[in-house]
Amino acid sequence: MAGGAGFLGSHLCDALLADGAQVLCVDSFLTGRRRNIAHLEGNPRFELFECDVCDPMPVALQRRAGRIDAVLNLACAASPPHYQADPEHTLMTCVLGTRNLLRLAEMAGARFLLASTSEVYGDPQVHPQTEEYRGCVNPIGPRACYDEGKRAAETLAFDYLRAGRVETRVARIFNTYGPRMRADDGRVVSNVVTQALAGQDITIYGDGSQTRSFCYVDDLVAGLLRLLALDPRPPGPVNLGNPEELRVTELVDRVVLLTRSRSAVVRRPLPVDDPQRRRPDITLAKRLLGWQPRTGLAAGLKATISWFEQEARWVPPVPAANDDGRHAALLLGAARRGRA
Repeated sequence: MAGGAGFLGSHLCDALLADGAQVLCVDSFLTGRRRNIAHLEGNPRFELFECDVCDPMPVALQRRAGRIDAVLNLACAASPPHYQADPEHTLMTCVLGTRNLLRLAEMAGARFLLASTSEVYGDPQVHPQTEEYRGCVNPIGPRACYDEGKRAAETLAFDYLRAGRVETRVARIFNTYGPRMRADDGRVVSNVVTQALAGQDITIYGDGSQTRSFCYVDDLVAGLLRLLALDPRPPGPVNLGNPEELRVTELVDRVVLLTRSRSAVVRRPLPVDDPQRRRPDITLAKRLLGWQPRTGLAAGLKATISWFEQEARWVPPVPAANDDGRHAALLLGAARRGRA
């Protein structure tokens, strides 16, 4: 699994291991965190390969190809502050990274699952969004590295499928939240929760009337596993998300109530190309996968708030003396690439 140390990927690693699978985790740790998979260290069915999917897959991993049943591509920064920090790398992760993982799946004779995104719909003119909708994306805007990158990744996946090279499945994932999100994720749930807990002003972009549909991470993982296991494969992409649509102002009100925060609300200009409405049509997922979200927003937010409360108390370990140089070099390298 590529991106296995990320927010969503680490939860998927847990679920696969719980099902008895062996997991080969690939991550560059640009946005993934070792803390997310620390509890898996020592598990004989879990193995970590630290590499960037833009580079050729490690030889040690390629040698395991004969034992790989599925390749899951969750590699790519998914929050605007992270993917816009290095747009070239974001685009190449989607394109080169997907091609490298497709080639690994082809070598292994494995099925391939691409974690795509609702961002392929852009700022949609059709509501709710069905899989047939082709989207309204600005190809030269600041979000295009991710939006167009994922559209290109889907193209590659289905080109390999049409050529009979790899059996592919594509999940278009809508807003997902839950434990293991990064405090600096930059998306609305993490922003609002961390600001409310810290007693800081809560930032609303625009007038707050824009909508999102929030799916709890456990529900999303269940949908991905059903899509991966589905036989025969679906004819095209499948939306996975929660169809309950909520205004940003409504989300803020719920978080303030749950955290008992006294934070004030401040407004900032809406980011360029920020979608005004976002809601998945999950009719296809219901019919093919027998799947729909089960976790209510109140329960999901409580678990997420608890996670961020623990995060605020967590102190990162001090690197060992013999690791100081490498640790500093990694930080310096990240800073030079604009990802620190």
